[in-house]
Amino acid sequence: MSTLPVLHLGLCGFGTVGQGVWQHLEANRALLRARLGVDLRVTRVAVRDARRRRDVRLPRGVLCTDPLAIARDPAVPVVCELMGGTGLARQVTLAALRLGKVVVSANKALICEHGPEILATARRHGGHFLFEASVAGGIPIIKALREGLVANRFPRIYGILNGTCNYILTRMKEQGAPYAEVLADAKRLGYAEADESLDVDGWDTAHKAAVLAWLAHGVWVRTDQMIVEGISRLTPDDLRNAATLGFGIKLLAVITRDFRRDELSVRVHPTLLPAGDVIANVNGVFNAVSVSGDVVGTTLYSGRGAGRDATASAVLSDLADAAALLRHGKGAHVPGGEAVVSTRCRLAPPERIRSRYYVRLTVRDQPGVLARVASAMARHRVSIATVIQGPAERPRAASLVLTTHESDERAIGRTLRRLRSLAAVLEDPVLLRIGDFAS
Repeated sequence: MSTLPVLHLGLCGFGTVGQGVWQHLEANRALLRARLGVDLRVTRVAVRDARRRRDVRLPRGVLCTDPLAIARDPAVPVVCELMGGTGLARQVTLAALRLGKVVVSANKALICEHGPEILATARRHGGHFLFEASVAGGIPIIKALREGLVANRFPRIYGILNGTCNYILTRMKEQGAPYAEVLADAKRLGYAEADESLDVDGWDTAHKAAVLAWLAHGVWVRTDQMIVEGISRLTPDDLRNAATLGFGIKLLAVITRDFRRDELSVRVHPTLLPAGDVIANVNGVFNAVSVSGDVVGTTLYSGRGAGRDATASAVLSDLADAAALLRHGKGAHVPGGEAVVSTRCRLAPPERIRSRYYVRLTVRDQPGVLARVASAMARHRVSIATVIQGPAERPRAASLVLTTHESDERAIGRTLRRLRSLAAVLEDPVLLRIGDFAS
């Protein structure tokens, strides 16, 4: 028998990720014991329905239906919160932290909504909260920010944080398929949920962006303080127009810090990236994050951003850190949340969030329309850089695609309101940002 110490783990939630964690712990037990010097053993698992059939068969006596009982069990020092949601998950997390336990979570919505409370509870009671799996699946972006790049300040972080949206945009680009058709396929393949709004409207990415912004800058930014836009209004024509202009389109989280003014911007939106940008060429369900540091320069992280195995890999990474914490004490490891010092950084006002823009208009097919559109834009000092004209799906209508020279969010917002008021503009304009990040 092994003489290694045993670390008892409790899993609260046993869906796709929880079953993946169990399977990989079992399959790699000898390797993990050799690397960690401890035997990681799941001794309690909480589920909603104990009678439901699962891919994994658990030993008798492991299963229960009360996650709070696991959180409060003195024999379980490490609790994995893998339930999702922000209600019961919050109760379980706080209950465990109040007992000084280590909590491992993959729940970005929980962190985004209750991060300050969770981290304050951990500090107050000597607990630890680890959350590598909450952002970008198996990509170790959280460890990179809090450990590998700890000497850096971060003027810009941007990237693809949602595999569902990236899959949809990739299919639309490569096959010219309409959004609704690709979304239906994504649901059939299990890439998109039955209610896809969290992914395609940008909120999943926004939750992850909030976590990254806090790690990089020590500031909690609520989703209602961000620009958050999704991909549901994009058409194959937008992807073709972007390619004609030398760009690809990706749903990005963009976190920028102006250290001279000490202002921070966090936004989520479809973005035109130059075709040569590495992230513009990350396709399918993969994620990718570009991090610019003032010491290291730019580093890039890419890999599977979701799914059983990728997320389980990140959870197991945190379990390894939990083992080091409990065996060697606090001095052996820098906990993620507790180490970040909050700053007085302000959120940047709209007039200081600058970009070039892509605007698609459906207009009446008649003389003088372009002149009226140009006049409306000039009124707010937004100047046109390029124009693409083509047919529209509506009868007696045309598609007018404009790109602008650099402007700002306040000016472009006023411009869109003006364009909507024109009788010649038949549909709500589609606005995309152009990501000239290399410059």
